[in-house]
Amino acid sequence: MPKSNYDYPGYERSGARYWSKTTLMYAGITFGALLWSLPFWWMLSTALSADPTAGGVSLIPQQVTLANFEELFATQPVGRWFFNTLVFAGSVTAFNLVFDSLAGYALAKIEFVGRDELFLLFVATIMVPAMVTLIPVYILLSNLGWVNTYQGLIAPMIANPIGIFLLRQHFRNLPSALGDAAKIDGCNEFQTFYKVYLPLAKPALATLGIYTFVMTWKNFEWPLIIASDKSMYTLPVALFAVRNQYFTEWGLVMAAAAVIVVPVIVVFISAQRYFIRGMTLSGMKG
Repeated sequence: MPKSNYDYPGYERSGARYWSKTTLMYAGITFGALLWSLPFWWMLSTALSADPTAGGVSLIPQQVTLANFEELFATQPVGRWFFNTLVFAGSVTAFNLVFDSLAGYALAKIEFVGRDELFLLFVATIMVPAMVTLIPVYILLSNLGWVNTYQGLIAPMIANPIGIFLLRQHFRNLPSALGDAAKIDGCNEFQTFYKVYLPLAKPALATLGIYTFVMTWKNFEWPLIIASDKSMYTLPVALFAVRNQYFTEWGLVMAAAAVIVVPVIVVFISAQRYFIRGMTLSGMKG
């Protein structure tokens, strides 16, 4: 007895029901994306508007100008703030890539007493709110004389339990036979890590790097606490200062916000495929 069209596996994908579901799904995604982008579009529109308070909230500036950015850079040390943020985010990202990868490899591939218990301890620290440790860490760094310094800004964030977890999961998914073969060829433990496993962890490292950079770039609480001088402000703290100084001049405030947000959006969009690939390969298997 011949099969009907309904019996073939590809029929459902070519039918009207499939395309209606696909159309609704993409329509919902498009609507959500547009809704998500409205605040950013309004921010840019206000920053580029000659008089943002004249017409109320507007998504299209009546007169496009760069005067708000010019005044912001002329009256505020934006270059210094941008440099501070770049040093902060770049250094924290670099340290995390080094220390998290070493810890993740050790917890995944090196057998030692208490390894699993130590990993559970790392995971447990993820549940501790960061606000709980702010005061003890500040007191410690104050005793070291690191308040209002780059080392005080960077030191508490040189490793991250989330990064250790991510890389440990990735290294666990790589065959242990690779390491055994490298050791037979004469590699020690560090050479096995550096020459064999680390090149295979590039997607996970890219994911961790993007995540750490973005989260550090927008960090507000810690730079606000540790930086007591205006010259040590990062961009999020500087935005708070600009908002207090120009609380009625929304064009300047939104120009400062654009200086903070636009670089991060560009970095994420340009590297999002590495981020998604790394999360898929590293975080879904145990």
